[in-house]
Amino acid sequence: MTDDEPTDAARLLALINASWISQAIFVAAELGLADRLARGASRAEPLAEPLAVDAGALHRLLRALVTIGICRESEGGAFALTPMGHLLASDGPRSLRAWARWWGGHLWPVWGDLLGSVKTGISARQRSSGREATGMLEDDSAAADLFHRAMGQLTRVEAEQVVRAYPFWGVTTVVDVGGGRGELLGLILEADPNRRGILFDRPHALLKAEQHLQSIGVRDRCDLVAGDFFDRVPRGGDLYILKSIIHDWNDERATCLLECCRQAMGPAARLLVVERLLPERLTTSATDRAIVQSDLHMLIGPGGKERSESELRLLAQRAGLDVRRVLPAGVVSVLEARTSSPPSPRES
Repeated sequence: MTDDEPTDAARLLALINASWISQAIFVAAELGLADRLARGASRAEPLAEPLAVDAGALHRLLRALVTIGICRESEGGAFALTPMGHLLASDGPRSLRAWARWWGGHLWPVWGDLLGSVKTGISARQRSSGREATGMLEDDSAAADLFHRAMGQLTRVEAEQVVRAYPFWGVTTVVDVGGGRGELLGLILEADPNRRGILFDRPHALLKAEQHLQSIGVRDRCDLVAGDFFDRVPRGGDLYILKSIIHDWNDERATCLLECCRQAMGPAARLLVVERLLPERLTTSATDRAIVQSDLHMLIGPGGKERSESELRLLAQRAGLDVRRVLPAGVVSVLEARTSSPPSPRES
């Protein structure tokens, strides 16, 4: 080791202290700081009054944002957004502002109770409320709105990779189960003007779908259907999609969800399960860290987990589905499944 290389203690301290970065980004996102700086570089003082903050404290926050690549500071003391900083602006096509606000606001206290989830195996939200984590969204419209905007921002990045990775040719009707505001379904419909879609989710999840699908010009080819995917999934699709849904649930509930999809599928229909795949053996790579971070996120939040390919294949098998192929799509993978047995009389 050279004198310039950090010691194990220095690396560990950096990891321990890294939470300050999440909170600095959250505060910037919550204040709408990027929206202000998108109008032009500025010193802290002129920004303080419209943002209703202390000028000195804002200057210190802006300096911190410089060190993590969100802002840059001129010799005259004015701060400007970097290209990465522009991703915190509200109206950017690839904005991540909602996710920064969700993570730093709603998820922050939940992560603070990771110890309790590790001790009990029960998510923090379930232990605090006695309900499934998704139940809070039914009661809090503001939280639901922020959550679905945040999920839409994350989905947008992954959806583009899914559309590139999977051959959708020949597909006429896509049913996106738990598809939120329709980021993925919208891209699939944009790719083929003759394709139709059904967006299926809880009522609170569909509130912003109308506006989004209208804005990209596919609303007239997409039906919005509200319901509970543990009860019944719409029939009539030749392709069904579960993107980042299975990992929200334990094995029993995930199997139930897959069974509901199978019951809705015709003999020739396909189901795409889009998830991060947990490797059989983990390394210190950034990809593996992202997967286990998501896995712990599932533990403390909705109560589900990330799974390996073999684990997802087993769940599909239990639900009467056969995984035919697995395609990599960036940070996620696409598992294509078909029915492996005809539905029983009670299901038809």
